[in-house]
Amino acid sequence: MKCVKELSYFKKIREVREFEFGVFYFFDGLVISEINRGVFFTWEMAKKAVKASKEFYGEKEPIAYISNRIHNYTVAPVDWPKFYNNRHKLTYYSVVGSTKGSLPSTLLEKMFFNGSLKQFTDLEKAIAWSLDKLGKKQGFTLTGDGANMQ
Repeated sequence: MKCVKELSYFKKIREVREFEFGVFYFFDGLVISEINRGVFFTWEMAKKAVKASKEFYGEKEPIAYISNRIHNYTVAPVDWPKFYNNRHKLTYYSVVGSTKGSLPSTLLEKMFFNGSLKQFTDLEKAIAWSLDKLGKKQGFTLTGDGANMQ
């Protein structure tokens, strides 16, 4: 699996926020997270990322969020309702992962998320889907080999 920094789309980065639990990349209407290996991800951690998102995007802009699961980590199940009740303007959510727990985790997350949630095994396809949903597909095309900048 690719990390965000390996993609040509990384050239469109507007900001990076590094936390003790992972890194969040901010693009135009798109947030991609890469949570660190072995983290037990809680709402207290997520609040920091939500705060950063509100600082960056404000309160009104719709956001697409991609959880790029390049590492194995655990989301605190009792916190899932908190994640989705406080989801800011999160409209589209995708999970990129091929780890053992990705599919079951995504199925459980669908129970709590009312927006559009989709699972991918390729980060570039998740970006293309998210940008398409946001109506911001300009400058990014998906080819047979992956994604390209235009």
